Amino acid sequence: MNTKSMTPSGTDTAAKRAKKRAETKKNIQRFLRTMFSRKIVIVGAAGTLFFVLIAIFAPLIATHDPNFIENGQNLKDPSFQHLFGTDMYGRDLFSRIIYGARVSLLTGVLSVLMATIIGTFLGMLAAYCGGIVDTILMRICEVMHTIPQLAVSMTLITVLGSSMAAMAVILCIGGIWGTLRMMRASALTIMNNDYVLAAKLSGEPMIVILYKHVLPNSISPIIVSATQSVGMTILMESGLSFLGVGIKVPTASWGSIINEARTFLLTNPLYALIPCACLALLIISLNLLGDGIRDALDPTLRGES
Repeated sequence: MNTKSMTPSGTDTAAKRAKKRAETKKNIQRFLRTMFSRKIVIVGAAGTLFFVLIAIFAPLIATHDPNFIENGQNLKDPSFQHLFGTDMYGRDLFSRIIYGARVSLLTGVLSVLMATIIGTFLGMLAAYCGGIVDTILMRICEVMHTIPQLAVSMTLITVLGSSMAAMAVILCIGGIWGTLRMMRASALTIMNNDYVLAAKLSGEPMIVILYKHVLPNSISPIIVSATQSVGMTILMESGLSFLGVGIKVPTASWGSIINEARTFLLTNPLYALIPCACLALLIISLNLLGDGIRDALDPTLRGES
């Protein structure tokens, strides 16, 4: 028999762990209850999940190879063989829409994730170090905010290319600076708290202080901002592809499909309307989900005021 677990200290530790698990479970339940308190958020979450599942299982859902060209099948109307018809080259439009969801979601999520990680670290670094480090980072932010993101993205495309990975990096670079400024503002309110000052005086390394004390207490607005930025990033990627400088064909992208279809709006309207509708529904769903996460992270709505 393990006598150590029978000692008072062992019993107290087990009780603390059980209490912590119960509190964590309670907090998660409260978060989900607040998040889904509005039916419109449930609709947004369902729509987001729908497109995520389509992106994950695209090879199983698609009925054709999205890049396969059928000679003589150009601009066919919807049928049992081609559910959404075919495009100007004879490719199955349904399959290209399905794979386009994967491209849009992967590009949007990866770019926002990278921008959030980098911007969060740089924002905490600016707040912690202050002085010349803070000044340099803030001047860079000001310069980047004076240049339109579209111009920055188009310039970087000429250097990095227009592959899906390159597009994620390019859109990440454009999204870092807003996250940096937001995180710096949040971290500055935390830096003067007693527990942060005590950690500094005790000699804890900077990275430990930022990870253990600053990040957990200032991350909520960053999570909300990142969630709501995914939709706008997807829209930016689609806009660049529509202009012909984004992800290149034959890779299926909603923006490039819309660009190809714009000359057939009168003769074959579904060619453009279907990817436009998918893009709009995905962005609306992501924004509604972001609103729900914002409500769930608001202390007043969680009953913690």
